[in-house]
Amino acid sequence: MSSNLWKFLNFRDHAGNLRQLLLWTLLVIPVGLLSGSASALFLWSLDRVTELHWRYGWLLFLLPVAGIVLGWVYHRIGKSTEGGNNLILEQIHQPGGGVPTRMAPLILVSTLVTHLFGGSAGREGTAVQMGGSLASAYGRLCKFSANNQRLLLLAGVAAGFGSVFGTPLTGAVFAMEVLVIGRVQYDALIPVLVASVVGDATCSAWGVHHTSYHIDIADSGEHLAQFDATLMTKVVLVGVASGLVSKLFSELTHGLQHTFKRIAPAAPLRAALGGALVIGLVYVVGTHDYLGLGVHAFHSNAITLLSAFTPGGATPWSWWWKLLFTAVTLAAGFKGGEVTPLFFIGAALGNVLASLLGAPVDLFAGLGFIAVFAGASNTPLACTIMGIELFGSHYTVYFAVACFVAYYCSGKSGIYHAQRIGVAKRPE
Repeated sequence: MSSNLWKFLNFRDHAGNLRQLLLWTLLVIPVGLLSGSASALFLWSLDRVTELHWRYGWLLFLLPVAGIVLGWVYHRIGKSTEGGNNLILEQIHQPGGGVPTRMAPLILVSTLVTHLFGGSAGREGTAVQMGGSLASAYGRLCKFSANNQRLLLLAGVAAGFGSVFGTPLTGAVFAMEVLVIGRVQYDALIPVLVASVVGDATCSAWGVHHTSYHIDIADSGEHLAQFDATLMTKVVLVGVASGLVSKLFSELTHGLQHTFKRIAPAAPLRAALGGALVIGLVYVVGTHDYLGLGVHAFHSNAITLLSAFTPGGATPWSWWWKLLFTAVTLAAGFKGGEVTPLFFIGAALGNVLASLLGAPVDLFAGLGFIAVFAGASNTPLACTIMGIELFGSHYTVYFAVACFVAYYCSGKSGIYHAQRIGVAKRPE
């Protein structure tokens, strides 16, 4: 009895654990401050270049020229930074030379150029790469060990993701979940959560505001929505459709990358070709609605991510056009990210399915919003938490079902090829 009590009261062991936790926490606070500040600068700059593009629509015709410049810069200066998010994931899996410091300014400027001239891209990739690059530079400056360098990179991913979307808990879980498919690594969750919270708070302290989304809540008097078998069946259908669409996006983007490299081996020529195709798509579709980030638009009647949450706010094929515009832009070598376009694609898909199934448009837009990203990134838990952080907890069960079904239905495809498989989605 006394032996068991002594083991329970082993203060030296507990003190050692507390000391390690405090050390890691202090270690990652600078990462959160740097990443949050970088995200604030990026988001402010992104708003400015987007406004310039709206004001001067002729900038779209310079997209191929911008592509040539970006392709040349990355070929001559970027080198390994071309790996983007995948380079960061690889360095977390197996620390080596680290993430180059030049990745942060390169991805910041190149993403702003992409949006200024009308490329369809996102912002998550930029924030994560800036966070990882700054974290790696900080680790090298302080000459930390390889294990601590890995922790700093995880913190950079979490702080970048959490601060750019205003979802700190999602950022922490995303950093833990994205590494290995089917397995969440909780070994550094607390310091990573600290970095994400600090990053988000820092970004907000700079006066940057995030987009607000709204889903009407049925007046049931309950904290969580009551189970509705009919609605749940429709939610499952949304999850299946979202998984298939996320698979289509991943496969199409990777396929176009190989095609571009075969047709135009030189990076500047690939980007010029992609820019020309984006211009051609604008004339085929007859609208500029699918260019840029897609959250807001210059015209009030445009199709946007926010409009997809309202009845009639998207056409039956809006999800497909945004998917195609984004796949061409990113496959050609323009920089940015996939996540916000995936939000647009998912919300537009949910809008269409809500009309077909006779379901609430705002709820199904929100389900598609998180489920398509869950399938494409293989992070259903993080995306479920994102639904709670962005839309509230009332429909938590439906968020989880949509995300996990989408994850299962997306198969082996994904937007991050550096992910490793921990547990297969289904037996071979």
